[in-house]
Amino acid sequence: MSDAAISRAVHPWWASRRLGFLAAALVIAALPMMLTGNYWQTNLTICAINVLLALGLDFILGYAGQLNLGQSAFYGLGAYVSTLLITRLGVPFWAAFAAGVAFAGLAGMILATFAVRLRGHYLAIASLGFAVITYQILLNWINLTQGPLGIYAIPPPPAITIPGLPAISFRNPVALFYLVAGVTLLVYFILDQLVRSPIGETLTAIREDEVSAASLGINTALWKVFAFGVGAAVGGAAGCFYATFVGTLVPDAFFITESFTILAMVIVGGMGTLIGPVFGAVLLTLLPEVLRGVGDLRLMVYGAVLTLVVLFMPGGLVQAARVVGARLGLSR
Repeated sequence: MSDAAISRAVHPWWASRRLGFLAAALVIAALPMMLTGNYWQTNLTICAINVLLALGLDFILGYAGQLNLGQSAFYGLGAYVSTLLITRLGVPFWAAFAAGVAFAGLAGMILATFAVRLRGHYLAIASLGFAVITYQILLNWINLTQGPLGIYAIPPPPAITIPGLPAISFRNPVALFYLVAGVTLLVYFILDQLVRSPIGETLTAIREDEVSAASLGINTALWKVFAFGVGAAVGGAAGCFYATFVGTLVPDAFFITESFTILAMVIVGGMGTLIGPVFGAVLLTLLPEVLRGVGDLRLMVYGAVLTLVVLFMPGGLVQAARVVGARLGLSR
């Protein structure tokens, strides 16, 4: 279900874009005050990083209809490119961040260029193969990536100094969360503008029927490359933040299972919407932590939640919210 359909289905007050972004900003500002302690504030930053990953994949899968199982590769490329530029060449953080995002986006476009004629499970296998190759490079190119030995002492983003005010140090977990969440909100806004523009309509046409879209004069190959590039760049941004957040890089953080976790976030939240992957990422990041007190049983509960959502709410949490809104009389 598209964002536009959801907006038509709910009360106009809830459909207001400005109110939605204002509410999101207020929630982001309040969360560190509500969830105090280093443990939960750390998990908030992980949530923001996972939201970036899910948004990037949803743009490729939910809007362009391309089954990409290589998001973990773009995640890792962004992390390693930015980290190597910072630690080996002394490049400033934000320049390295831009380079990591650009490199991941370029890698996504190159993959799409070679796989542009593939569809469905063939594309999934090709993108999964790309993820495997990337992981093996990160693991075995010891001279460059340090392989399983890892890269340590990765510095946080430089502090921001405002005249007359104390410096904002991103060694503080709350400040780092605000930075990552702020960039995530900005990415959401940009993607929201894209999917509500003729670009979004073009991608949706390709997703629904690629042959019909081509018959209307749409260059489907070019737009697939574009979608992969944007989605991969967003994944690369998440990787850049992950590296500076953790302070240590090892290839296992970008193993192919990470791609399936990101895919689960998008499906559970609701493909083809932007707000759905946000909720899906938050749920699947925090749920294991909330259930940690029940020991190994948490894995069963986690699996049961995923299964029930897929079986009874194939539209994900967005569909569930729409059903609840209809029963409460919030829909037209």
